[in-house]
Amino acid sequence: MATAKHILVINGPNLNLLGTREREHYGSDTLAAIEARLAEQAGRAGARLDTVQSNSEAELVERIQQAGRDKVDFIIINPAAYTHTSVAMRDALAAVGIPFVEVHLSNIFAREAFRHQSYFTDLAVGIISGLGARGYELALAFALQHSKQS
Repeated sequence: MATAKHILVINGPNLNLLGTREREHYGSDTLAAIEARLAEQAGRAGARLDTVQSNSEAELVERIQQAGRDKVDFIIINPAAYTHTSVAMRDALAAVGIPFVEVHLSNIFAREAFRHQSYFTDLAVGIISGLGARGYELALAFALQHSKQS
């Protein structure tokens, strides 16, 4: 009997403010609305979906490490501001070896120069940037089809 795919969605700092912060960059969807759509999409596919959002780098590192122990199949991560600063999260992702897609609501390459550098992109299976909340849904569709042999 095949087990359901287990996918973890990780959201970094300030993403709890979606829907109210800088709508010109991040849109009007709340994180709760995005997560609800993802849960519905995963449910239709028979997959298990866990989500976490934290403003704490340490909490996110610990959750990535836990994902390894939990045998998570795939991670979708929007590291937010930690994209440009967190060697610790990068090292955790490298250590657990779980394939992941990096998602950004805004096009980080069309913004300030400091946002063009990501500590995650070279480890990621792929990156989705600038497609708004739809980027999460596309990442989940990919995750549901991805196999560790890919």
